[in-house]
Amino acid sequence: MFARAIQGSNTIEGYDVDLADAMELAEGEQPLAAADETRTAVAGYRDAMTYVLQLASDPHFLYSDGLIRSLHFMMLKYDMTKGPGLWRPGHVYVHHEPSGQIVYEGPDAELVPGLMAELVSELQAANDVPPLVRAALAHLNFVMVHPFRDGNGRMARILQSLVLAREGILAPEFASIEEYLGRNTQAYYDVLGSTGGGSWQPQRDAREWVRFCLTAHFRQARTLSRRVAQAERLWEALSAEAQRHGLPDRVVVGLFDAAQRFRVRNGIYQQHADVSDYAGGRDLKRLVEAGLLYPRGEKRGRYYLATEHLLALGDSVRERDRQAEQEDPFAAVQIALPS
Repeated sequence: MFARAIQGSNTIEGYDVDLADAMELAEGEQPLAAADETRTAVAGYRDAMTYVLQLASDPHFLYSDGLIRSLHFMMLKYDMTKGPGLWRPGHVYVHHEPSGQIVYEGPDAELVPGLMAELVSELQAANDVPPLVRAALAHLNFVMVHPFRDGNGRMARILQSLVLAREGILAPEFASIEEYLGRNTQAYYDVLGSTGGGSWQPQRDAREWVRFCLTAHFRQARTLSRRVAQAERLWEALSAEAQRHGLPDRVVVGLFDAAQRFRVRNGIYQQHADVSDYAGGRDLKRLVEAGLLYPRGEKRGRYYLATEHLLALGDSVRERDRQAEQEDPFAAVQIALPS
């Protein structure tokens, strides 16, 4: 789920990585396919999100503009021309790439420090706003202020995840809607555009945006529920397959990734199975001999993929991971709005 959040948020900005590369980046490995710029951008986002996960249970945590600027630096430190960690020095415009039209203009640069101080104060204050709404509004207010020269969308999504993490509703990886936003990028842009109205207008109604975020949480939760059920069935089938070949239970860790068409690397397998380098290499060799994996590459670049037999086993017990994109949690609810 951490890898899917990283992948989804960066895809919105045009940094496309497949899920296998995102998983390897999340594990601190060098991905095989991602281009250099994409790799550094996604790695920076991973570092910032990793820190968010650390902050989730920090008993001394405080929101501050210094924290926000530090997260931005972690994310964009690969390119100093983008001013990582510094408030923007001038105007900022959001362009619609296909047409080149300006679709949003942020507030004047001299207002940014005060607006960010107000946002931080609101986040730090105790109130009875439901956590999902509180996180959605943090995202909206941040992206409308657009305080940095670049990376504002990614930072807004990181801030939303941070608020959710601090509320402790779920493990942060499961509370994030970044994967959903990555799959529904145009709808995400559309609702931000209609809510923002093209320029800094804090008096505008934010309910359309809040409704969009709550719907995203609902649909993402349904997706996760299906994945959990699928994972249980797959794990049971792979455990039975390992037993049939007389293999130790720990190898299911590697088979589980391979059956989902991910690359299995010795170093990552050792960490997940909690075995030594020697034991990890021996396990993978036995999986090859059993006809469940086959090797690719040489030496440090070696990795393992599922054989057709293992893929067929995985497909037989796993339903297609589909998203109920049209399911509307508000469909049966009549909401009375003031005139």
